[in-house]
Amino acid sequence: MDIRAHLESPLTLRPMERSLVPTGLFIELPAGFEAQVRPRSGLAIKQGITCLNTPGTIDSDYRGEIKIVLINLSADAQVIQPGDRIAQLVIQTVEQCTWVPSENLEQTARSAGGFGHTGKQ
Repeated sequence: MDIRAHLESPLTLRPMERSLVPTGLFIELPAGFEAQVRPRSGLAIKQGITCLNTPGTIDSDYRGEIKIVLINLSADAQVIQPGDRIAQLVIQTVEQCTWVPSENLEQTARSAGGFGHTGKQ
């Protein structure tokens, strides 16, 4: 679902400036669910504005106002108007797990190969 800026007046973001933008929304999620905050593609491509900490997680026990961390990655100042759509919210189930300490892990073909490890030589 689209999330809108709950602003009293327009907000100008200078290049590389970030801001915590209020939405006026408060939610109560059941245990076992989370809300994920995601950027809007149109805002990113047209104005260079995106969300930081993406996807942002809103836990089921959070009861405060949802606020969106936006950053202007463009070379120009960008204006967010009251009511502008600034992010998307997706509700997801969250798997709960119990960690089991272990001295050894099973080996795989990738094993500890990390970032950029594609298996190509």
